[in-house]
Amino acid sequence: MINFWIKILFVLCFMGLFHKANAQIDTLNYVKQFEINKAQYINQPFSYLLSHMTQIQPKTNWSYQSQKDLGKSYATAFKFCDMDYSFHNAVTLYIKWQEIIPTSQIKYYEKKNGFYFTNEEKNFYSNKIIKDITVFR
Repeated sequence: MINFWIKILFVLCFMGLFHKANAQIDTLNYVKQFEINKAQYINQPFSYLLSHMTQIQPKTNWSYQSQKDLGKSYATAFKFCDMDYSFHNAVTLYIKWQEIIPTSQIKYYEKKNGFYFTNEEKNFYSNKIIKDITVFR
């Protein structure tokens, strides 16, 4: 009888992992469409891209600064998972910005909201112009 319950538990765990893997693939396929159609979003404000993301929106955001120009951010990685999973193969929408963003402005929101993509970040990034889009996992 114990072997039966162990097998049931194993099957349930496997089904849970399979469901989570499918959710990541679905998210990747959905977000990848924005990279495929990036010509539609390049030279447009970030708010335009966000307005087309009707099924899912980023949950966290991470800025990248240039090694040669410290204090200046050229890109942001928007991730579509909870903070705990942001470091493990997460679906990422990597946006290069047309204009440099002072890192001090970004750090304010990162500290305040713990890297979560809140309405404040949406408002902050909304008028930033997109230079390029890359999606990866």
